Amino acid sequence: MHRSQVTTDVELHGAAAITATGVSRAPLPVRAARIGDAPAARARRFELRDHLVFPGLINAHDHLHLNAVPPLRAGAPFPDSYAWIEAFQAHFERPEVAAALRVPKATRLRHGGLKNLLAGATCVAHHDPWHPALDDADFPVALLRDFGWSYALGWPQYGPPVRESFAATPPDRPWLIHLAEGTDEAAQAELAQLDRLGCLQPNSVLIHGVGMREADVGRVIAVGAAVVWCPRSNLTLLGRTLDPRRLHAAGRLALGTDSRLSGARDLLDELRGVVDRHPLDPRQLLGLVTTAAARILRLPSRGRLAPGARADLVIVEDRGGDEARSLVGIDRSRIRAVVRDGMPRIADPDFAEWFELAGVEAVPVLLDGRPKLLDKALADPAAIALEPGLERAEGSTKPAHEVALRGECC
Repeated sequence: MHRSQVTTDVELHGAAAITATGVSRAPLPVRAARIGDAPAARARRFELRDHLVFPGLINAHDHLHLNAVPPLRAGAPFPDSYAWIEAFQAHFERPEVAAALRVPKATRLRHGGLKNLLAGATCVAHHDPWHPALDDADFPVALLRDFGWSYALGWPQYGPPVRESFAATPPDRPWLIHLAEGTDEAAQAELAQLDRLGCLQPNSVLIHGVGMREADVGRVIAVGAAVVWCPRSNLTLLGRTLDPRRLHAAGRLALGTDSRLSGARDLLDELRGVVDRHPLDPRQLLGLVTTAAARILRLPSRGRLAPGARADLVIVEDRGGDEARSLVGIDRSRIRAVVRDGMPRIADPDFAEWFELAGVEAVPVLLDGRPKLLDKALADPAAIALEPGLERAEGSTKPAHEVALRGECC
């Protein structure tokens, strides 16, 4: 395809778009990197019958550079995260852990981004010091930016000081901190301690919150703060997690994976575990990784399919019944396509024409044994080598024509 023919203006027909107000079967226009309010004059058309289009998912908590580090296998449950951190010190000396940490941090960060993208998470909150690699134009996912953070009240030697960091964060930007990550008295006391410091405000985003008591949850809701829930990590390290119902009902709850050191494989794996074990239905869970996460993290252009929003899309087959259930609970290899900023990034081979149309060079890969096409810019061999279940593959990228790209303009 000649460069003059490359376009990012397309219109998706036949699919059901999952919007904040319900299900829309109207054509979905994608103009450049945004959702359009009308098709462009030269937009090209995809037929996506029997498909669902979701907003790109938001992972509200991850440590991107730690996802290929072998986890600690013994000692749980711990009374709090500080005991886990102490136990992990000896783990650093294990040969496989030392080898994982010798991989350049830039590569490990890219791998963490790729891990998220493969599961439909197009935006991530990375809770660690910023690194130049995160500013790469071809970084796999969008990132929460312009935010404040501290690591934890009980571990001041890492990350910005709590009070100073909070004071330096504008009130219209989120401020993140691990809090009450434990079941002991120390964890239970942390919310009151943060409140006394003056750091519990509407822009405070508290990660984990396992040790919070009912009165603490009420205080969080009263001030308009929020909690990022990471249930798999909590259960692995602490043997329990918080009850999400009050925070969810108040709109003050988002979902995160934490890293694979303690958490789920990816955001889809986290969702699958929650829907099987906790009292939230698939539609409620979908909100935790789209609209609620976007509101809590102050990301107005993400987490929704509406004119002007970022064209971050997750496309899956419609399995019938509850639309949210067609995404919540599936494995990452069952995603038909992940689109970020209007560009296909990973998709089934029959989406090859969209890659070509957008001028995105794609390479064949296998994801958990299923053939996919991956944006070549994301196919860093070193990052791929870190991801179990992902490998380069040889083979044709010729589309199977299950998805029809019509050549005429809309």
